[in-house]
Amino acid sequence: MKNTLLLGLTLAAPLGALAQATPTPNRLDGSGPAPSAAQLPAPARYGETEVDILGSYYQQNGDHSAVEGGIGSQHLTDVAPTILLNVPLDSTTRLAANVGIDYYASASSDKIDQVMSSPSASDVRYHADFGLSHVLADKLTTLGLGAGVSKEYDYLSFNLVGSWARTSADGNRQFSASGQVFLDKIKLITPAELRVGGTRNKNYGSDNRQSFTLSLVYAQVLSKRLQAALGFEPVVQRGLLSTPFQRVYFFDSSPALGVPGTLGTARAEVLPRLRYKYPASLRLTYYATDLVQLRGFYRFYNDNFGIRAHTMELEAPVKVTAFFTLYPFYRYHTQTAAEYFAPYLAHSVTDEYYTSDFDLSAFSANKVGLGLRYAPLYGLGRFKTFGRRITKFKSLDVRYGYYRQSTGLTANVVSADLSFVMP
Repeated sequence: MKNTLLLGLTLAAPLGALAQATPTPNRLDGSGPAPSAAQLPAPARYGETEVDILGSYYQQNGDHSAVEGGIGSQHLTDVAPTILLNVPLDSTTRLAANVGIDYYASASSDKIDQVMSSPSASDVRYHADFGLSHVLADKLTTLGLGAGVSKEYDYLSFNLVGSWARTSADGNRQFSASGQVFLDKIKLITPAELRVGGTRNKNYGSDNRQSFTLSLVYAQVLSKRLQAALGFEPVVQRGLLSTPFQRVYFFDSSPALGVPGTLGTARAEVLPRLRYKYPASLRLTYYATDLVQLRGFYRFYNDNFGIRAHTMELEAPVKVTAFFTLYPFYRYHTQTAAEYFAPYLAHSVTDEYYTSDFDLSAFSANKVGLGLRYAPLYGLGRFKTFGRRITKFKSLDVRYGYYRQSTGLTANVVSADLSFVMP
């Protein structure tokens, strides 16, 4: 049990950051359109190439659109197919790849130009990440390097990652450290009525953002049944941190600085250009019986925007048969508001920074769901590919989650993972 766990940590840790791709505006509680299924698979045995085909469908509804200043539809759908590869190059070196697209349609983005069915109503994000991990001669130390790119209509992002992991001689403990840098170029698309030169002006400028992340994880087998991992993942972001097409409406009016009217002055969101995040987490896995596991997770988060958050999750995999596992899960999240947040018509034009994005508001959220995994001992089937090479259909995972936020936002996400092995 312990050797399997720590071997997985040793090989996966240097490449785990590849699954994160470019930072997106997903919520702190992980409910956004990039579902948790998009993770690197557990490493295959040496000599086996593992291929995972993942797909997810995410759909949300709410009435606090940030594009419209904290009001309006938040309806969004996101379809995200992804292919993950884990290829052994030799007995100590593996290549990992994560390639996919996200296709989304958003009612709120459709309001950037205040014209229904505008080009901004939908978009496609393309992303690709690649990494190498190498086990040193001591067989206890693993080094990793990786790089990736992500592209959609209004931004282009590159990332670099490096990692180091060390396992104890008895296999009971491991410490890993990884660092990642994201370099983003963002197109400054502002709401139509706020554009210099008129609503038809499409000469958008651009700005930059850099994100630096550090991940420190210590994992230990505490007993035959209990394993724990402590994590600390500080983040520094600088550059453009606001979203230029998100409006803010003020309760007072300043014709010289904005657009006066019945809704008050309208401006594009403005946030500070430097942000520090300090999340720390604890993960526990308890093997209650041979058929039941309990997986607990807790994370504390704070940042210099004034947000404090607590996230707790419990997952309970139950082996129904030798090859069939059900895993119900529950996640609770609560956070305070950023000091720069105020709802529709609550900001003053004298404020230096302002946003009506409810992702930065105070709220609590619940997520509940069920997953199932089917993994027969000899796979679901075998077939020939690339001439005589045998490919084994190894396992099938399907997961559903329902999310509800105290602001009224609700979401449903369905994801699936088809895993293949080529010896």
